[in-house]
Amino acid sequence: MSDPDTHLPDFARHWVNLAQPRLGARALACSDDFFAPMERMLDPTPPVFIADKYDDHGKWMDGWESRRKREPGHDWCVVRLGLPGVIKGVDIDTSHFTGNYPPAAALEACLTDHDPDDATEWVEILPEVTLGPSAPHFHAIDDARPWSHVRLNIFPDGGVARLRVYGQVQIDWSARDPAQEVDLAALVNGGRGLACNDQHFGKPENVLAPGKGENMGDGWETRRRREPGHDWAVFALGHRGQINSALIDTAFFKGNYPDRCSLEAVDLADTNADPMTASGWQTLLPEQKLRADSEHSFDAEVANIGPVTHVRLNIFPDGGISRMRLRGTIAP
Repeated sequence: MSDPDTHLPDFARHWVNLAQPRLGARALACSDDFFAPMERMLDPTPPVFIADKYDDHGKWMDGWESRRKREPGHDWCVVRLGLPGVIKGVDIDTSHFTGNYPPAAALEACLTDHDPDDATEWVEILPEVTLGPSAPHFHAIDDARPWSHVRLNIFPDGGVARLRVYGQVQIDWSARDPAQEVDLAALVNGGRGLACNDQHFGKPENVLAPGKGENMGDGWETRRRREPGHDWAVFALGHRGQINSALIDTAFFKGNYPDRCSLEAVDLADTNADPMTASGWQTLLPEQKLRADSEHSFDAEVANIGPVTHVRLNIFPDGGISRMRLRGTIAP
């Protein structure tokens, strides 16, 4: 089993970006965004550079950029995370900012049920680190507390293309009715993509996102397979549970949808086994024929195999999936 993101640190491969707008993340305030608006820093797409693009304030840049500071102090931006969570690491990406990147940055966080104000107590979770031009800057964070907001401080000014805040979604499952069905794999319920054999056109995490896919790029899509076999992706459920039904949506995938799919699942609640190498996987959904640009609901076809913690989506032989929903009830 291969992992296509081996160049990324573990926290960026295995945890969810809590600062993505589709989860509700939002840039709330900043000291200055004269050259490029703060909202652009949370854009989920990779940053781009357009050589001849200018606006009324000067060179158009894909990120957040403040003006040149002429007084003491530093610039900052406050971001409300899409979901509160335990932050595992961050990426402060200065892509395409060369003569205008900040030389250093730090990150603070807070936990509040309302947006921060003057009375908010901020905690430094990433001390000041050095930044370089046009590059990602990954930093692991060792802090087990959940946070709802972060404040990115840059010293003294400049531009940041993207801010990614990777973490574990914090869900109070004790407040949930155990008899009520939920989507056990949803990002908003703590589900996450762990690994896949290929993600050339789109990451598996996308299939767990809220709502309908926006376009063909908002899903998991593999390259065209030229060898025997099939493609797959492994997901961790947000909570151990009994899966009762499945929905596989191929929205926007017309000439490139998979011919068939199946689901396997395993219960690793009582072990420290790696799901990539664990034994005991069982068939949750036998191979099913798929159609282009369609929702496929499976109820009676889903096997009653008891509580599980991880699911493997197999597609035959390759192609794209827009969304996957795995509805069921939580287990102890």
